[in-house]
Amino acid sequence: MKKGPVDTTRLQRYARAYTESATFYAALDLELFTHVANGADTPAKLATALEITDLNAERLVTACLAMGLLEGTGDSLRNAADSDRYLVKGKPGYAEAWMTFTRPDIPEWLKLTDHLRNRTEPTTLGMYADLTVEQARAYHAATYSIGMGAGKKFAREVDLSGRRKLLDLGGGSGAYSIAATRAFPELKAVVLDLPPVIEVTKDYLRENHAQDRVSTQVGDFTRDPFPDDVDAIVMASNLPIYGEAVIQHVIQRAYDALLPGGEMHLVGEMIHDDRLGPLDAALWGLSETLNNSGGKAHTTGQCRRYFETAGFTNVTDSVFVPGVLHLVTGVKTQSD
Repeated sequence: MKKGPVDTTRLQRYARAYTESATFYAALDLELFTHVANGADTPAKLATALEITDLNAERLVTACLAMGLLEGTGDSLRNAADSDRYLVKGKPGYAEAWMTFTRPDIPEWLKLTDHLRNRTEPTTLGMYADLTVEQARAYHAATYSIGMGAGKKFAREVDLSGRRKLLDLGGGSGAYSIAATRAFPELKAVVLDLPPVIEVTKDYLRENHAQDRVSTQVGDFTRDPFPDDVDAIVMASNLPIYGEAVIQHVIQRAYDALLPGGEMHLVGEMIHDDRLGPLDAALWGLSETLNNSGGKAHTTGQCRRYFETAGFTNVTDSVFVPGVLHLVTGVKTQSD
């Protein structure tokens, strides 16, 4: 197969990728997309609305047009579809908190070489080892909206009819439990998470009037007891925090805790077996280096094997959110 000329374009993009992030954050800080949605559709109008100079407004608009965050021309700007849906303050999908969730990590990412050279023994919980209630509240303020979206998708796509009790491992805000119990009225759920997190979980349960459907249990799901009356388990978006041995141990514990015929669903940032992507999952795994945790990016095949080794049957996997999340499911046999 004939290949084109080799140049440095792709490598330069990686070398200066931080400039795109900085542009994006500045646009969010200045509420650029909100002002465009409200009628400031030229650089001159934006300069006034953003309280910056005409020259800087032109510079920012030019960069955002080139990045595809804005569309149109200098005489008639509009937000790109995703910018309009998620970056306009006051809209239901406004996701500024999630978009800036990892912004505080930037200094440590720029020290990644030093973190990679760290040879000290990793911890099991990484950044969560000394988590405070205040940190948990800030964390879930950022992740709640995106978590609720994923939870609703889970409840639409996973049939939990006939199930009586769902165990939500590391359930955080309780988004999956809230959505599942809304979709399946006969279902109850329990969120099991660390003590500081459970304090925050209770806030979201009250906010969603879900206290009668969803309860909480304080614990570390890598070692503390599971309820023994659950027939469904979900573990979502905490896969990269842990290494292979821990994930295998947790899935075995889940299998042992499930009632016969019960099911488990692992929703996580998994990479393909050839390790060629998705990039998002690979970078979540790499980010654990910053926390000196034992976490990593797990492949889809590895996750299937965790289930099969634990004893699950009918193990399946499917794309949950393209490029972001994958779903592995298994069933405990009736005879166990």
